[in-house]
Amino acid sequence: MLKTIDFRPGDIIRVFSKIREGEKTRTQVFEGAVLQIKGRGENKTFTVRKMVGGTGVERIWPVNSPNIEDVKLKEHPKKTPRRARLYHLRSTK
Repeated sequence: MLKTIDFRPGDIIRVFSKIREGEKTRTQVFEGAVLQIKGRGENKTFTVRKMVGGTGVERIWPVNSPNIEDVKLKEHPKKTPRRARLYHLRSTK
């Protein structure tokens, strides 16, 4: 569970989430660009997009989700994005 968000739209992050398979749990890493941060308070969510084999995959996580173990910032963009919602990254390959 995240206490604070230390990333912005456009950053490349790695989200470590818990996956439950039967009685076992494992950690799965999802690495991609942050498209948006939405909401406020307990309703805050963030969207991460990555490319897998030429296909875009997006996941949305609530900030207060107990399934998130950790979020690590990998890199900032070279130029700061001028928008809060980076939906234009969906059309690029």
